[in-house]
Amino acid sequence: MGTTASAAPQPISITSPLESVHGNGMANSRQSLSMSPFQTVNIHNNKAKSIITNKVTSPISSPAEFQIHDDILKTNYKLGRISDTMPEHYLVQGQYFMVQDVYSKADVLNTTGSYGAPNFRQVKGSYPLYGMGQPSLNGFKQVLHRLQAQGHEEIILFCVREEPVVFLHKEDDYVPYTPRRKENLHENLHDLEKDVMVEGLELTIRKELHDFAQLNENIFYIYNDIEYFKDEPQKISITCEEDIHVTEEVYKRPMFTMPGYRYYRLPLPMEGAPLEEDFDSFVNILRESPSLSQGSQVSRPPPSLLFSCQVGVGRTNLGMILGTLVMNRLRGDSETPTQAEEMVTPSEPKPLFQVIQTLINKLPNGQQLMEEVDQAIILCSEMHNIKEAMYENKNKLEGIGEDYQIQGSSTKDYFLSRTMQSLERYFYLVVFNAYLHEQYPLAFVSNFSQWMCCHAWLYRLLGCMDLSELSASADLVTRGARVLVADEYLAPDVLSTMKEMKAVNFRRVPKMPVYGMAQTTSEATTAVLAHLTDEKRKHQHVLWVNLQEELVLEGNGQIFTPREPSCLEQHIRIPSTDPQIIEKLETSLKETVLGAQKWLEVTLEQDKQMKMFKSCLTVQEIFNQHKSSHQGLVYKRIPLPDCSAPKEEDFDNLLEAMKGTLAEESHSAFVFNCSNGKSRSTTAMVIAVLTLWHFKGFPEFGDDEIVSVPDAKYTKGEFEVVMQLVRLLPDGHRMKREVDMALDSVSETMTPMHYHLREIIICTYRQIKSGKSDRECQQLLLKSLQFLERYIYLILFNTYLHLEKKDSWQRSFALWMEQVAARAGVYDILNQLAFSEFENPRDTQLSRLRYRWQQQSLKSLPFRGEFI
Repeated sequence: MGTTASAAPQPISITSPLESVHGNGMANSRQSLSMSPFQTVNIHNNKAKSIITNKVTSPISSPAEFQIHDDILKTNYKLGRISDTMPEHYLVQGQYFMVQDVYSKADVLNTTGSYGAPNFRQVKGSYPLYGMGQPSLNGFKQVLHRLQAQGHEEIILFCVREEPVVFLHKEDDYVPYTPRRKENLHENLHDLEKDVMVEGLELTIRKELHDFAQLNENIFYIYNDIEYFKDEPQKISITCEEDIHVTEEVYKRPMFTMPGYRYYRLPLPMEGAPLEEDFDSFVNILRESPSLSQGSQVSRPPPSLLFSCQVGVGRTNLGMILGTLVMNRLRGDSETPTQAEEMVTPSEPKPLFQVIQTLINKLPNGQQLMEEVDQAIILCSEMHNIKEAMYENKNKLEGIGEDYQIQGSSTKDYFLSRTMQSLERYFYLVVFNAYLHEQYPLAFVSNFSQWMCCHAWLYRLLGCMDLSELSASADLVTRGARVLVADEYLAPDVLSTMKEMKAVNFRRVPKMPVYGMAQTTSEATTAVLAHLTDEKRKHQHVLWVNLQEELVLEGNGQIFTPREPSCLEQHIRIPSTDPQIIEKLETSLKETVLGAQKWLEVTLEQDKQMKMFKSCLTVQEIFNQHKSSHQGLVYKRIPLPDCSAPKEEDFDNLLEAMKGTLAEESHSAFVFNCSNGKSRSTTAMVIAVLTLWHFKGFPEFGDDEIVSVPDAKYTKGEFEVVMQLVRLLPDGHRMKREVDMALDSVSETMTPMHYHLREIIICTYRQIKSGKSDRECQQLLLKSLQFLERYIYLILFNTYLHLEKKDSWQRSFALWMEQVAARAGVYDILNQLAFSEFENPRDTQLSRLRYRWQQQSLKSLPFRGEFI
């Protein structure tokens, strides 16, 4: 009676042998552990496989074992085997096999015998920074003896492993073993949930192993050779819990015999950048280390920093780079080592990723900060160079022609994820170096998390890492890789205005010159302009703002937008707010469609058809046609995100456009269009209403209505996080009430759409309960949080309009948010954004700026173009 595994697809592993050994070829799927009341581990991941066991412990009648058996019945221990030819035995945490942690081939530097640990090394140059793989107990004693013999009095060890490790008594040593899944015996458990303490998990595993052995004549089964399984599994004797050590016992006990020795567990991720809390933990260690502080005596040698992970490569390398950046600050700028230039032949300079170029342009002394990080990477590059890894992943990604599947996973998705993770890690190293430059002389008055919230633009930038769509070829449409989808399919005319106005979902805010609609054709634009300038309305000046961030084309008198055939509902976002870039891409698309001179597949309503395009216009060209007949027409493209809040600069662009128009003529009309006239148009119309009220005066507001409907509190926008902001803002209740009145006035025009921002927030959140999959539930949670954030930003913008009115809004909203709101803690609130009435903000990553702003949507589109 053995165990079987589900046939879920395996993560792709396309790596060099060395990469696999080093643990840098780990699957990019994020798996997490959480403790249940029975001390078992649940894996929350679609790709994670669970072992289906079909046997639990059988009754035991021996009196001596009765108590043990009683405990085991409570924990429901399970049995399993690797294959039918191997013996069945107990599984750790109900599903894991204990596998020897490090194999001899992983010791590329061949230092286990001479130094006591695999891949033991010092950074190039003079800094006392060391890295190593996981040693045994005796091996670790040998490492410490070596360092002491070299004259190192103060030694700080950082174990950067996040996975549980236990040391089993073998002969005269304690050898490290780790729990692994049957489906991937080469991969450790990683991405533990934050409420799971790895030290506690190790203690739980130790107790299990001891209990298992007692049930089997003090024998437990372990695995050493998972390549060929020769003589596997092997038996090991466990007679008492002292035959098993946990990491803390191995690494902490030397503190009793070595006064200058300290140990810290600093879990770092296998891939990507550490969390802000990880950096905070590292900073806290620096704070409590006098020898690493700014005021330490120059004559006193710095402590030796020793970093260790499984094989001493990926996470150890990251730790050593962090240590190097700290040592740079300890020694001072004038003493930054130059050995790297002398000892390493510099490689050909590579073009910077756009996101890094933008980063160093905006950071004070950004070029220097990046060069210091590059130098630190070189000093620590004996085993792994994280900057080279970035470009290797990029080249592999772009080297794939047509995407293909391996074991059910997309190869392009895999390498895109690897490229993003390695770029994110490099980005954070530059950012952390900027933090060190500012905060090290101040003895870290702010931790890294607080500092990041005060520099929230970094999170905005982090969300712009993938700019590949800017280089996507326009001929994707003519080759059939993408299809043109008509607006009549994407934007139904819910308000029934097409017949009269030729425009879909045309509407006006009552008693205000503010209009909204879907994307207009040439014919519809003519009709709308005629309506606005007729004898009744007499608008001589019209500001028309196109809010679309996707490409739009008029073909044969219809509006089309390119989409992926597999995701017709999801628009393809152009990652740029520069209207000239979007216009250039639309022109290229137009020329390609016209130049193809062939039938192209398009989607009209529910039907697929073939069309030959005889005429095409970009949106800019549509409005250029009307400038001669409408001298007061000003057309602008200000792209807004589809669900999330406009960025700070988006508010500024809209305000500046309105200020310029009002300066020309106070009786101007303001027209906003997006793809369907719904979400983005509504947001821009509310911004316009608030702006006009600040220019021309607020209307009289009636008393609040008493609402007696389900979720009435929330349809009034009284979420806990919103009320927290209201309490923070000057005259916060008024700020919110004015936004509510603006929302009500705009939404009054679109009742058939059933769209009101306050209502859509709670309605979207309530839909999570009926989600059919984890992915759908996460998508709904993201959208509900984005709508909530949009509401909060409108309140913040209204506050800005009030407070900065005396200076005619000379200071931009973006600058006000950075200089005023951030200091008051607004971004701290946004960094814990959640429906705290119903859930703990710590339960989802999406409550954090870092993850929410990076993910406009959880639906991933196929990778096109190049990673710029």
